Amino acid sequence: MSQVGPDLPPPPPLPMKVDGAVEAAGEPPRSGRVSSHRSYLAAAVLCYINLVNYMDWFTVAGKPVLQDIQKYFSLDDSTAGLLHTGFILCFLFAAPLFGYLGDRYNRKIILSAGIVFWSGITFGSSFIPGTMAWLFFLARGLVGVGTTSYSTLAPTIIADLFEKDRRTWLLSIFYIFIPVGSGLGYILSSGMAQATGFWGWGFRVTPCMGLVGVVLLVTLVPASTRRTVETHVTTHPREAGAHSTWSQDVWSLCKNRSFVCSSLGVTAMAFITGALGFWMPAFFDRAQIVLGLIQPCLKEPCNATNSLIFGGMTIATGILGVVSGAKAARRYKKVNAKADPLICALGLLASAPCLYLAIMLAGESIMATYIFVALGEFLISLNWAVVTDILLYVVKPERHSTAVSLQLFVAHLLGDAGSSYLLGIISSAIQKSRGSASHFSSFRSLQYSFVVCTFVSVLGGGFFLLTALYIEEDQRKAAPPVQGTENKSYISDEAELRGGIPAM
Repeated sequence: MSQVGPDLPPPPPLPMKVDGAVEAAGEPPRSGRVSSHRSYLAAAVLCYINLVNYMDWFTVAGKPVLQDIQKYFSLDDSTAGLLHTGFILCFLFAAPLFGYLGDRYNRKIILSAGIVFWSGITFGSSFIPGTMAWLFFLARGLVGVGTTSYSTLAPTIIADLFEKDRRTWLLSIFYIFIPVGSGLGYILSSGMAQATGFWGWGFRVTPCMGLVGVVLLVTLVPASTRRTVETHVTTHPREAGAHSTWSQDVWSLCKNRSFVCSSLGVTAMAFITGALGFWMPAFFDRAQIVLGLIQPCLKEPCNATNSLIFGGMTIATGILGVVSGAKAARRYKKVNAKADPLICALGLLASAPCLYLAIMLAGESIMATYIFVALGEFLISLNWAVVTDILLYVVKPERHSTAVSLQLFVAHLLGDAGSSYLLGIISSAIQKSRGSASHFSSFRSLQYSFVVCTFVSVLGGGFFLLTALYIEEDQRKAAPPVQGTENKSYISDEAELRGGIPAM
């Protein structure tokens, strides 16, 4: 990812819009503008807190942390998988609340309260006794609620501080901290557990980092970054007082084939990354035990090497994939208007054999597993910078907010919210059917459950191929009229929503 500076890369075809932030063409200057120096300081603070946010997301999944937590609370694979599922579900259902509050109240206060809340819960969860597993599950759910406040509101502050090209690239940098934070979450929690001999110490570092973030947020982020003078310039024929309702917007999106198919493709991506993120360090560990490379962990602290390796993979492949996917899409679109969905389809379809080889070769060579997992993650990461552009130009500008929130909700609800739990259920069922509790049986059960990810990857690639069939037509429908030219498909769609007859 290029650094923000005087020589900015060329912007994508349409400006990026994230979590309700709209980049309108021909955006007018704003009065009361925050200075450039303070804007960049504020963006740096928000990126730092986003790093801490995603480190908290993945403190549980690090090896030996997950294994230690399973022993500490006496959890089998299926029950342990509910930890991430509960976290994501609470994250999802709290998002509309914070979106409502953020539009009406001081976002800086809401963010500060959210960071203090989730940091305090994370810190307190490390002291829960082993007989109160239900309380640990509740704590992880509450952490999900707290992180929702940040994931929902922080991007809107960045979107208000910057305009046009700089806004696009600052938001891109903000999101690059997702894979970086996820990888560091594995590394930190595993390293602390190994160094101290107790898994709970990994839950006591990020709260301190979060409190530092609150101090920086209070002192360096402007009290109000909302645009004081801004009207979203639009040439659409929809005039004031003719706005459709939320339900009409949702119905229109459901009829948008490119939006529906690409959203299902994003859901497949979320399913795979959620499953890999939660179970892959444990899979590495079980494979090495079967190969005789390490001994089973009978007492704490357990070896944390696999979490460190997977964390490093996540960071490296995430950054390389996002940058490579964005550059490939920008160049390929010069010769093919369907470049974006085709690149996404290629990423998911090519990742399927990589993941399958990684899973099947685990019992023969751990190095081959490392290589193919890294390739699979890289290919999936190609899509993260492209899927947002697809949404932006196949959906009418005034429906971007609804489209982003709907895609986010579906992708998490049907994707990573249940993938870790589903694999845990399959693994436990296979192990029980074998009637064996050996280390080999534990490895095989998780290995076979991972095969689900390869099928989901192929299915997701198919959804993006379907997107390529409709994307040009939907892009034309979503495009605003040019120089007074009447966009008849747009008018017809609006009239249909209202039960009226389009003007001819």
